[in-house]
Amino acid sequence: MKTAVPAVVVAALLTAPTLGAHHGTNINYDRSKQWTAKAVVTEFKYVNPHAQLFFDVTDDKGNVTHWSGELLPNPAQLLRNGWTRKRSTDAMQFGSKVVVTVAPSRAGGEGVLVLKIENEKGEELLAGGPNAGGPEPPARPTP
Repeated sequence: MKTAVPAVVVAALLTAPTLGAHHGTNINYDRSKQWTAKAVVTEFKYVNPHAQLFFDVTDDKGNVTHWSGELLPNPAQLLRNGWTRKRSTDAMQFGSKVVVTVAPSRAGGEGVLVLKIENEKGEELLAGGPNAGGPEPPARPTP
């Protein structure tokens, strides 16, 4: 019995980081404060658990803000919707001009949840809503 206690402690310590590794995406971002902006893609990563889009937004005064966003659908969900790694990286190459709709992080900073990506022509490249594998958040109750 004396050896069982240390074994349980070691097992708990080894599994603890993985239990918190994946997060509740809809909890981390505030969809009630979403915004849309013209952006320039700086990098796109087709990775698990969520693809990542890095982009720059220039304000009216010429100030550039560097943003990092995760897409709600995971790569398996992207594939189901026809977004292979090649198609995604071809559409979102460095320097591509896009229009993004995002939800900001509740923690602040330059991290966002990417909800929608359109090209310069207004054609939807990717939607992060229910068709892309993520449920819409529950409606907020009205006071």
